Amino acid sequence: MKDVFARLATDFLSAIVFLVLYLSTGNVVLATSVAIAGAVAQVVYARVKGKPLGFMTYASLGLVIVLGAATLLTNDPRFVLAKPSIAHFAIAAIMLKRGWMLRYMPPIVSETIPEYVTAAGYAWAALMLVLGLGTIAVASTGDLKLWAFYVSVVLIGVKLLAFGLQYLAFRLIVTNRIRAARAPVV
Repeated sequence: MKDVFARLATDFLSAIVFLVLYLSTGNVVLATSVAIAGAVAQVVYARVKGKPLGFMTYASLGLVIVLGAATLLTNDPRFVLAKPSIAHFAIAAIMLKRGWMLRYMPPIVSETIPEYVTAAGYAWAALMLVLGLGTIAVASTGDLKLWAFYVSVVLIGVKLLAFGLQYLAFRLIVTNRIRAARAPVV
């Protein structure tokens, strides 16, 4: 679980740096420039340390540079604020692969209710799409406080709620299937 949070922090570090600097200084050029430099420094640091970098790392760097450049050219922070939506859309597209979630489930779940796990995978894809659209809608307002709340509370809260509901649903369904299988046939 620590690895997941470390990766999330790494992936969103440039957005966090941008937000903190922009909120504290009000200077979009400074905030964007430091965010771009930070993203480049992350990649250089990982390369120097010999850490393998995946496609998403390079895609994230490209997005920071492209959206940061658009922000610098227009002096409009909404381009950088929209960046998390692209990640949500990419994740949603990946989650459309049938059965993607089966490998992340405990054997008792993947063997007992694979059809529910597959359906949940599609539900997660839909959720990521909706959250990405919400991010664009919030970013287009240009309200940084609303965006910060949405990204830090709503996006995380909705995903935690969905995870909790999925856990409870899977637990109930698996328990019922196992009880039904053990019940004597009359």
